Amino acid sequence: MNSSQRKLSVLGFRFGMLGIILHVLSLLVASLGFNDFNGNGFSFFNFSLSELGQYGHSQLAVVFNGGLFFGSLSLVLFCLFSLQRCDRPLLYPCLLLLILAMLSLAITGLFPINVYHLHTLGIEYFFYFSLLSIGCYLGYLWQGARLAGNPPKRFAYQGSSVLSLLCIAVFGLFVFLAQVDSSLINSGQAFYHGMMMIEPRPEFWWPAILEWLALLLFLGWSAALVWTQRPMRD
Repeated sequence: MNSSQRKLSVLGFRFGMLGIILHVLSLLVASLGFNDFNGNGFSFFNFSLSELGQYGHSQLAVVFNGGLFFGSLSLVLFCLFSLQRCDRPLLYPCLLLLILAMLSLAITGLFPINVYHLHTLGIEYFFYFSLLSIGCYLGYLWQGARLAGNPPKRFAYQGSSVLSLLCIAVFGLFVFLAQVDSSLINSGQAFYHGMMMIEPRPEFWWPAILEWLALLLFLGWSAALVWTQRPMRD
């Protein structure tokens, strides 16, 4: 790796790690400081992502929304630097779609649920673009294995296929449920509207659990991708 490539690697890695840290820290701080209108603390089992960032409902909404916004923009910079180090053709659409996913997540933080339509649009496209990006990444792994029997080295990590497939399954399920009226939430209501508005909720509310599972898996997948670009690896 020459000096120019090393600089790109260092910058991409630093911005990527900064983005992951901002996401995780803002999530932890906002969830620990949360109390709903009834004085109950936050639970990943029956509160949605949107409620954690809802002004007037979440005391530290600005922390969570700021983490979503600035953390996502930092990961966009990681992708831009990484585009210059791609070692397989399918990695280009993977990173470009990841940029769109991160911009959608940034919109989710910039426009909280108080700005309903822009917020839900950001979440919707975050799931679409993330699903496509991870799908391209799986193609990248397959492509590397097919070319001269040489698996990709620069953006692959141990367990990458398993984690990617798990993300595909969870994201795919969320997207599928968002497109059908399964009557499991509110018959005739849009999926995300239903999971936000229905009351009372059970202790274990599966739409919220599915949403958080998808987000946490995505952050884990992104963190592993960023970790492959640590300078000492090449």
